[in-house]
Amino acid sequence: MGSLSSDKMPKIRIAILECDTPMPTVLKKYGTYADRFRTILESGGTASSHNVTVECSNFDVVTAMEYPNLEEIDGLLITGSKHNAHDDIPWVNKLVDFTQRVLAQDRVRIIGVCFGHQIVGRAMGVKVGKSDIGWETSVCKMDLTDTGKRLFDKDYLSIHQMHKDIVFSYPPEVISLGSSPKCDVQGMYIPARLITVQGHPEFNGWIMGEILEARKKQGIFDATIVQEAMERVEEPHDGELIGRAFVDFMLEDGKGK
Repeated sequence: MGSLSSDKMPKIRIAILECDTPMPTVLKKYGTYADRFRTILESGGTASSHNVTVECSNFDVVTAMEYPNLEEIDGLLITGSKHNAHDDIPWVNKLVDFTQRVLAQDRVRIIGVCFGHQIVGRAMGVKVGKSDIGWETSVCKMDLTDTGKRLFDKDYLSIHQMHKDIVFSYPPEVISLGSSPKCDVQGMYIPARLITVQGHPEFNGWIMGEILEARKKQGIFDATIVQEAMERVEEPHDGELIGRAFVDFMLEDGKGK
């Protein structure tokens, strides 16, 4: 997997497919979503038992609809988005087609986060759409399966959530990583092929707070939803641990961790 850097440290090359632009206040303070993921992936590479260098590139798949050459990367990460993974629009359809092309080969691996998690589900032929239960927001508990516990080395994850859309069922061959009261499909996994989470490991309390307040002003959330979510917004979360698990996934053999 990957190549060797000049000091012989193992290197993995991950293309970040940017599916959204952060709101202006978040962009000013933390940069793009690619910047946020670059931070947790590079930190994960350092913290990993493999001590690997993570080299990230980023591609605008919304406006420019640009994509990496698969021969030049080892994995790709599909980010979250305010858009719907089930929309029948050109850039989303192209992203689904590209994801299916990656799934059809066996070298480049896929990481999906929130919208990206849903895109992987759609690309694999399962239903993606609005949940009847409603929004899942702020720091929430994700109960882990035995496989999830092994990959994350915990009994459960605390992770920021910001979604109403869900993947309704697991595609064939996919292993469940966990669930929550509002979402049965919280994570998908195939050893050495793909790993996804419905939550946002790249978010922190400040980012979540900005999004909650903005969506309140837009009329998307009422005051009750925002108040309940803000009570949990600064709770500890496992974003860095998930970043490390993503790096470990990129380095695992076909049998998994």
